[in-house]
Amino acid sequence: MKYFIAILILLLSHTSIFSQNITARIIDQTNQNPIPFAAIKTAEFNGVISNEEGYFTLQEGNDAALITISCLGYKNKTLKIQEIKSLNFLIPLEESINELNTVYISNKRPNADSIILRARQNISKNYENKSYKHAIFSRETAYMDFQKLDFKIEKSSHVKKNNLESANKSLDSLSKAIIHSKTKHFKDFKADLYVNDSLKTKLEVYKATELVDQKNNLSIDEVQSRAQRVILKYLDTTLTYKLKTGLFKIEDSLSLNEENERHNKNEYEIENLKGQTNYLLKRAQFDDDSMLSNILDPSLYEYSFYDISFFNNEMIYVINYKPKKSRSKYRGKLFITDDSFAITKVDFEFAEGKRGEKLNLKLIFGVKYIENMRKGTFMFQKDSTNKYQPHYLKFEEGRYFYVSRPLKFIENSPEKNKTSFDFTIEGTIYTKQELLVTASTKISKAIFNKQLEEKAVPYIKLNKYDSTIWGQDQTLEPLTEMKDFNGNDHN
Repeated sequence: MKYFIAILILLLSHTSIFSQNITARIIDQTNQNPIPFAAIKTAEFNGVISNEEGYFTLQEGNDAALITISCLGYKNKTLKIQEIKSLNFLIPLEESINELNTVYISNKRPNADSIILRARQNISKNYENKSYKHAIFSRETAYMDFQKLDFKIEKSSHVKKNNLESANKSLDSLSKAIIHSKTKHFKDFKADLYVNDSLKTKLEVYKATELVDQKNNLSIDEVQSRAQRVILKYLDTTLTYKLKTGLFKIEDSLSLNEENERHNKNEYEIENLKGQTNYLLKRAQFDDDSMLSNILDPSLYEYSFYDISFFNNEMIYVINYKPKKSRSKYRGKLFITDDSFAITKVDFEFAEGKRGEKLNLKLIFGVKYIENMRKGTFMFQKDSTNKYQPHYLKFEEGRYFYVSRPLKFIENSPEKNKTSFDFTIEGTIYTKQELLVTASTKISKAIFNKQLEEKAVPYIKLNKYDSTIWGQDQTLEPLTEMKDFNGNDHN
């Protein structure tokens, strides 16, 4: 009953006639190129960010309301909603003049190692991650590219030959359809994340959506599940089955009806959403042995001074870094303030020849996995206590996979009839996680303890992007690929 009420509230909220927003684009005044990751401040400690194409969306509200736009390397711009409309929703920013030679009259340029040392010394002063409530918007974008996909029933102790031929034809058609599909998946949710003084978290989700082509919703589990359903159609559906792969029993009672029930369940487990959020936030913290603390370790990385820039009229050092030792993985840029030596932005990617997790048991267990791409951007901003909190986090991964295994369906019956099935799949999974923190406030232990956490949350399933779905919520403006996505178009 509570899920029915929640879904009803979501549907009513997204059709509200009062949800009116404006969308604008930020561009470079000189070359007209879009400016990504510009901060759009709607209040002292609230706001959104422009996406990679320079777009952002705000609640329309009062035409006289002021917003401030700031971006690294550009002069701040403050204007009214009315002015944005008069600019035809295209906002040019003027580049900050790089006056490095004026700032440093002597020939001595800033020393990168000294700047990194000061940044390390000021971590506890600049950052705080305990006892906070973060208002967040999360987006996960996933792509699946299959290079190889083979299914075949090798033998069965009780299925007629013509049924086996029909089943294999169906599996072959499924393989071809999956190979030619371009699987995309978008998962969004708006929530409050509560963090206590021991870094335990609770997540309260207000709204969640899934934008997916239902015909081509093809995770590895889903591909295997579809193949299993094809096979079950040619077996005795009044029975249940054990499914074994090698020596391992996966299911005690697999049936076609149960598969359909799982497939039609429209809810997210809160623990999974929270795990996804915590995983990303932890990478953007400066705790011992975290990704960022390792990047600031001079025994692991080599630093060089690249340039200066400006943000909110504050001078920013731009420092290049690259691996010094074999266990170091990343290269990129650090953006560090001149006055407090706070790191306000981190760009990172795997350095040449570097890889993430990998597993090669292809000959023994028919499994191979390589994380061959990882990159991202982390941005921070000050909160009301003068501490820096994550503002926008983007983390992208590319993973090659190969799975080849024999599967065996065994009847839960006295006869224990068996059907042998070979399954081979090879391809690449690409995922992008984005987290926008629109507000961060300190909380007490009592507030954290009082906060309840549900086990699951219903989501709104969409076949195409709906610009009204989030109403007046502060969110990430979607990219063109998401706006143009149409799950009803299977051509």
